[in-house]
Amino acid sequence: MASNVPVGAAAAILQPSQPIPDDAVSVQGPNFENPLTLQGFLQSYERIGFQANSLGKAIHIVNQMRKWRLSDEPIPENEVEEYLDSEVRANTRCNVFLGYTSNLISSGLREVILHLVKHKHVQVLVTTAGGIEEDIIKCLGKTYLAEFNLDGADLRKKGMNRIGNLIVPNDNYCKFEDWLTPILDAMLAEQMASGQVWTPSSFIRRIGKEINNEESVYYWAYKNNIPVFCPALTDGSIGDMIYFHSFRSPGLILDIVQDIRDLNELSRKSRKAGMIVLGGGVCKHQIANAMLIRNGADYSVFINTGQEFDGSDSGARPDEAISWGKIRVGAEAVKVFADATLVFPMLVAATFAQDIQNKADP
Repeated sequence: MASNVPVGAAAAILQPSQPIPDDAVSVQGPNFENPLTLQGFLQSYERIGFQANSLGKAIHIVNQMRKWRLSDEPIPENEVEEYLDSEVRANTRCNVFLGYTSNLISSGLREVILHLVKHKHVQVLVTTAGGIEEDIIKCLGKTYLAEFNLDGADLRKKGMNRIGNLIVPNDNYCKFEDWLTPILDAMLAEQMASGQVWTPSSFIRRIGKEINNEESVYYWAYKNNIPVFCPALTDGSIGDMIYFHSFRSPGLILDIVQDIRDLNELSRKSRKAGMIVLGGGVCKHQIANAMLIRNGADYSVFINTGQEFDGSDSGARPDEAISWGKIRVGAEAVKVFADATLVFPMLVAATFAQDIQNKADP
């Protein structure tokens, strides 16, 4: 029978393989026959394949950011003088720039981000307007779980605002206006008295101080002196409040020029810099563009569901950022194609949260 098999078909199906490289890693999923620790379970992602494999790589890269210390790397002879004479000398670790979109603060990732800021695991934050106001609003009223398919017109009648499958009562925004307006009055008065204008980052620092609530990300950013940059600060409820305030008491100025200088200088003066960006848009590109000032980030982790076929920066893979000089050639970088609410808690559990676990272990 074998002699009757068409030669061409047999050659096509039974094409011999070339030798497998010695360092090749085989695919293998988690073994649930034996008890698994959380760490053991997360480590198994490195060999599952597809986006699980990307998450495993992201965990590795973030741990590389965390492990790097200046003492581990000699300074090139041609850089010693510049290093000793500059502010770079203070950067003995990799500075982590964390970016995230506003919907993630609306979600339960707010508490994950809060943990990172509270324990000083990140050195710079970049977000959008909603990423600021939703944190403060949650200090004033709750956000609730709902469904994606709720009728928009019916919700509008009830004064309910939907964010995906979350609901924010409109009363929360009214409470926010009542809280923010006196602060805007005070900021304007201080600006008029001193002649010093505000920047978005100093504005955010002030409201972090004023909220004085340990449930707030920006309270901890204020407390730990972690700068928060928001290039699109007026694109949300904060913008609405500033708009109304400009009619009642015109004159408040927000200087975006000083902020872009400060952000870019933080990047330039970092001995090592890592990006962790959840989502796309302004927060992704603002950090990546700041990395261009230093000829690229040393470590990069992107987590989003964007696709690259439409040429968007949100959907772009790390290799595109390398072409612009926003990620260094040869740097460790990965994009995880996933909803950040699914994978970012796991990433943090396998990396930054280990500090708490290690303290808890006898």
